Parts: sequence; C-alpha cells; structure tokens
Amino acid sequence: MARLQVKEGVPVVLILDEVQKVSRWSEIVKRYWDEDTRSGTDIRVVILGSSALLVQAGLSESLAGRFELIHATHWTFKEKEACFGWDINRYIFFGGYPSAAPLVKDEFRWSQYIRDSLIETTLSKDILLLNRVEKPPLLRQLFMMTSENSGQIISYQKLMGQLFDAGNTTTLAHYQHLLEGARLIRGLPKWYGGAIRRRASTPKWIVLNTALTTALSGIGFLDWRKDTARWGRLVEVAVGAHLINTSLGTGIEVFYWRDHNKEVDFVLKQGEKLIAIEVKSGLFKGKHPGLSAFIQKFPKAQPLLVGQEGIPINEILSYPAPYWFKR
Repeated sequence: MARLQVKEGVPVVLILDEVQKVSRWSEIVKRYWDEDTRSGTDIRVVILGSSALLVQAGLSESLAGRFELIHATHWTFKEKEACFGWDINRYIFFGGYPSAAPLVKDEFRWSQYIRDSLIETTLSKDILLLNRVEKPPLLRQLFMMTSENSGQIISYQKLMGQLFDAGNTTTLAHYQHLLEGARLIRGLPKWYGGAIRRRASTPKWIVLNTALTTALSGIGFLDWRKDTARWGRLVEVAVGAHLINTSLGTGIEVFYWRDHNKEVDFVLKQGEKLIAIEVKSGLFKGKHPGLSAFIQKFPKAQPLLVGQEGIPINEILSYPAPYWFKR
C-alpha cells in the first residue's frame, strides 16, 4: 500500500509500532529498505518499540548505517503536570510512568503495578529472554540494590560483598550494561578530566525513574515526605534522572565528582563546556565546599546550585539538559 501511494505521488511515512514483536523484523525491514533505495521509492520509515533492548539489538544487527536513533524517555515533570495536573512533589515520588498515573490514589495498587507490569516485565522479557544471563538471581539482586541505593556511590567490590553469588566485577559490569540498556538505571562515572580514568571509576547509581525506588521501598508518599534526609536523596535522584534522560542524543555527558570528602552531585559536559550541579532540597545556609572545590580545580566550569538558595527544583525539572548550556 505504501509503495502504491508513493507511485501516485503521495508522500508516505510508514510507522511500524511494537516492531520487536515480529520475528526477525530487522532483516525484513532491511530487505524492503534496500529494495526501495535501489528503485528510488521514497518511503520514510518510523520504527517504534516499547522494548529498548530488543529494538537496539535489531538495529545493530541488520540496519547499521540505515537509521537515526530518536530517544523517547520517561515522562518529564512538565508532561505529567500538563496531562495529570501533578505538582512537583507528586512527580518526584510517583515518577514518570504515564500508565501508572491513574493508580496513584491507591498507593498499594500503584506500587504493585510498577513491580509486576513494568519492572518484572522488563527484567523477565526484555533482558533475560534476549541476553545470555548465567545468573538471573544476581541480575535481579543488582537491580534491587541499585534501586534501593540510588544516588549513592557504591563500588563493584562493595556490591560483591553484599550480593549473593556475585561472581566477579566483570559479571556485575555486564549486568549493569543490560540494566542500562533497558532504561532502568545508570551508573554515572566519576569526572576526572580524563577519559581513561573515567572508564575505571566507581559508579554513582541513579534510577532513571524515581518510581523504581519508591515502589520497591514499601513506604508511602506521606512518610517519604516526613523523612527529610530520605526525601532529599530522592530529590537528588529525580534531578539526576531528568538530566540523564534529557541529555540522550544531545552529545551531553553526565558525571559526578568527588575529591576526598568534597562532592558535586552532577557534572554536565558538552564539548569543552562544564556545568557543576549541587542539589539541596532543604534550606542550606552557608558555603558549598563541593562546588567551590570543583570550580577551583576546573575554573572554566559553570556552577549551578539547585534548591531553595538557587534554582527551584520545579525549574530544573522543567527544562532539558541542553537548556542550561544556553543560559
């Protein structure tokens, strides 16, 4: 049908939704794409899929050099605000899954939906069925531990000491890669200023949707809000997830920085430009030694304080990462 319309002079955009459900879909698309290229048939093809790992596998296997990747990430605060009328605190706790939004009035039902329909489906179908995973329980343990400790810097060696049958650091790094490919977590590298050392750094774990942490915690919204320390960590994770999600496809890299007891929550790098971001959810009067130390070491970097003393939380979550390089 698409080819007939092109012959009749009608511009065609062919959309293939949930393409990963079709066996050997990438080979089929490649064959028809090559046929149309040779014949000069101008059909623009948009491939959509809810499984990032399955779609990426097909692209890399058969469609190398034939595609442009456009990332559709977790919903942002502005999208949730516009669609569901959420305020910033509701977004930070319930996260960016639109399908779960109608369930938030029943927090138990909401958390079960996140666990069963989103987390379990991703782990069981998108990761375990697609990839060779010799220790599935270890993969699940790694996800659970990184979700529970999101926003913290934890070495592979420390993880191995806490995980059952952890194997070695190479295994954990591979499982981290799978979880990252499924858009569940990100292990942020430490910023040193040199690419070689960054590769070997201890990661700072960030879930890419705060719902992955809160739904697994067994703690309700009001109790999270009452615990200022716990809520502060969740706010930091929400900011980190937003920066990571909105930097995809932009050339912006996201890091953290630490030098002894001085730390910067996030470092954004675009070309030679650096932005150092410190997140303070409560009122924190006084100096900010982490930012000061970073700027002293990297004087060309732009400092960015997020919280009551600086940019409001709802503002940092309202603009994508590239915006802050244009201010």
